[in-house]
Amino acid sequence: MMADLHQTPTSLCCCRKTLPVPGARCTGPGPDSWPSAILGPGVPRRPLVDVASASNFGSFQLRHFHLDLRLNFAVKEMSGWQVLDLVPVQSGVQTLVLDSHPSLLIHSIDCKVPGVGQVEPVSLTYRVDPFTDYGSSLNISLPAAAAQAGQLIHVTVRYTTTDGPAIWWLDSELTCGQLRPLVFTQGHSVCNRSFFPCFDTPAVKSTYSATVRVPDGVTVLMSASRSSYSKLDRVFQFSMEFPVPSYLVALVAGDLQHVDVGPRSRVWAEPCLLSCAVKKLGGSVERWLGVAEELFGPYLWGRCDLVFLPPSFPIVAMENPCLTFIIASILESSEFLLIDVVHEIAHGWFGNAVTNATWEEMWLSEGLATYAQRRITSRACGEAFTCLETSVRLDALHRQLRLLGDNNPVSKLQVKLEPGVNPSCLMNLFTYEKGFCFVSYLSQLSGDVIRFDHFLRDYISQFKFRSVVAQDLIDYFLLYFPELQEADGLAFERWLNDCGPPLFEPDLSAGGSLTQPVQDLCELWRSHQVPCLAAIATFDLSTWSTFQVVLFLDRMLDLSPLHHEVMEVFSSCYSRLFDGLNAEVQVRWLQVVVRNTFYPELPKVHAFLLKHTSRMYTMPLYDDLAAGVMRRFAVDVFTQTQRRLHPNLRRSLQQMLFQGASANQSEPALAAAVPPSPTPSSSAAAAAATINVSA
Repeated sequence: MMADLHQTPTSLCCCRKTLPVPGARCTGPGPDSWPSAILGPGVPRRPLVDVASASNFGSFQLRHFHLDLRLNFAVKEMSGWQVLDLVPVQSGVQTLVLDSHPSLLIHSIDCKVPGVGQVEPVSLTYRVDPFTDYGSSLNISLPAAAAQAGQLIHVTVRYTTTDGPAIWWLDSELTCGQLRPLVFTQGHSVCNRSFFPCFDTPAVKSTYSATVRVPDGVTVLMSASRSSYSKLDRVFQFSMEFPVPSYLVALVAGDLQHVDVGPRSRVWAEPCLLSCAVKKLGGSVERWLGVAEELFGPYLWGRCDLVFLPPSFPIVAMENPCLTFIIASILESSEFLLIDVVHEIAHGWFGNAVTNATWEEMWLSEGLATYAQRRITSRACGEAFTCLETSVRLDALHRQLRLLGDNNPVSKLQVKLEPGVNPSCLMNLFTYEKGFCFVSYLSQLSGDVIRFDHFLRDYISQFKFRSVVAQDLIDYFLLYFPELQEADGLAFERWLNDCGPPLFEPDLSAGGSLTQPVQDLCELWRSHQVPCLAAIATFDLSTWSTFQVVLFLDRMLDLSPLHHEVMEVFSSCYSRLFDGLNAEVQVRWLQVVVRNTFYPELPKVHAFLLKHTSRMYTMPLYDDLAAGVMRRFAVDVFTQTQRRLHPNLRRSLQQMLFQGASANQSEPALAAAVPPSPTPSSSAAAAAATINVSA
């Protein structure tokens, strides 16, 4: 998954107890807590408890589940039933507990036990209890015949779900084409309990199938390996033949069309976006897949399709198996599109095939996927490009550390999730970049990057379609490199449990030809005095890549506020250039404008926020506006644009702008400095024009 992580600090969470050092033996009441030396090499531990799940997942084996749903766009409702194929792992379990959500209304539950002469399903009693603010506990009483260890049972739950955190209904005006409504789901990390009752923990994987009935003119896609469609009945059938955790079950339905871009890849999008998306990707997906397979072994999922979603999609991209969900806004930047798609491809091995068993160790998916992403881009795009992109991200990591402090527990790789805390708060730059640095440290210990590639390939082969904890990775690493078992100074425990910056960062000198000019130009602007214009003129930013310009602007943000005269010269040198570049550049340039209260460029902030309605671009600007003297200006722009924002983003901005100190009455009247809002066009052509297709 790619999230917009470079702008603001995350919520804080509590620290974890110390993990046993490598070689130490775990103790516990049963085999699930035995060390791998007892279980056998490559046998992952299964957590007994997940504090983010109300379910009793440890009492059952989930073999398969089926969804049968009808989508009603008029009332924004999904209704139908779910059948779970369950096997109790011990006798005497009288209650099945599933994760649910207050937005999910249960109508009835019944149970059938094959092979015991039961003809009709038995109706079951149940109750729904509070659990946390992100979910409920669905407690189902089982019949005696269903309480035998090893006995397969079928539990059917009939329900209706509406607007829970997993399900995003978009009215037509919130789509890119503005012609038809659209709905999508987003399960990470604990949202899918509002989509269907489940064991909502990454420790549990199963296959699934689905039948989805929709109105005419609606196309349904799911994160599934097989699909079929009956045009007469408007019924879509899906099947995922490989086991996945609940958070990777995803659905999107709307006015979607596709173009094949490779033998196992196609691009899906609304018609007004499709040609742009295809042009941007071309045949690249298959090329990147091929590089990944050379490094990490066969791609296990069959299809590698992508669907581009409207700006309301809450994150940049999500690695749903067989069908990556990605925000259409990223089409503005070819380089960021490349990184995001390659990162989601890398999740096909790291995160989807082998999954973190608990959200407390999310870095096992994100850190490894980030490392794999950079191995792929090193081969596909060159070492210099990869080192430049890494420099941008590590800069952001250290910026976050300066903001939070080196002793903040959020900077740990392995954290303790307290009951009631949403695991989404654990998704931060440390999960990605400190996790990446730890994997790079392991690669350095192995002595050879190619040898480490082979280790990762075998790690995937050993643990594929299973969930693991950090100690599984470390144990397998030491088994693979036995010469390290007696080595002194291995810092595994410190990596996982210490706060602060990474203990090791990879050598990025291969990117020096790209990063050094950025650093040299920043040095010229570092002084409070206006720099020598002749020296400035020797740097031609029009020849720079997007990541070079982004690195430059990020570092100028670090230097802000600038002296007013310096800001005037800075604007005169670069404003016109930045205006013609993509949104990743523009949002940073406009943050420089806001942080320096540079009123002459303020109309561009207004225009940008009228055009861009995705969280990834709006939140950073509003955050800076609300933090300074421009709160009233922010309120004015929000008032003009709020109807074009998804309700979730609208609520976030309302909380930011109105649930605090009221607008400063001494602020200047800034609204007069910006042009009036144009009337938005409802045509598909106008909607497509909101996506900048220039490179």
